[in-house]
Amino acid sequence: MKKATKKTTRKSITMDDLALMTQRGFAGMEERFTNVDKRFDVMDDRFDTMDERLDRIEHLLIGSHDRRIEKTEDDIRIIKTLLEKKLSASFSR
Repeated sequence: MKKATKKTTRKSITMDDLALMTQRGFAGMEERFTNVDKRFDVMDDRFDTMDERLDRIEHLLIGSHDRRIEKTEDDIRIIKTLLEKKLSASFSR
C-alpha cells in the first residue's frame, strides 16, 4: 500500500508582494507615533509646571535662609558691641 503524498505548491513571493506586506505592516504606525507625540507633549507640559513650582520653592527657601543669616549676623554685631562696651575691649570685625 502506497501512501498518497500531497504535492505542495509554493507561491513565490515577488518584490511587489514583499513591498505590499511591508506597507501593510507600517500602515498604522504614523497614527501611533502621533499619539505617542501627543502624550510626550502632555508630559513636557507637566514637567514645565513642576520646574516652575520647584523654582518657586527654591527661591522661597533661599530667601528664608538668607534672612536668617542676616539676622544672625546682626545679632552677633549687637553682642560684640555690648561686650566691647562692657569689657572696654575691641573685637575684630
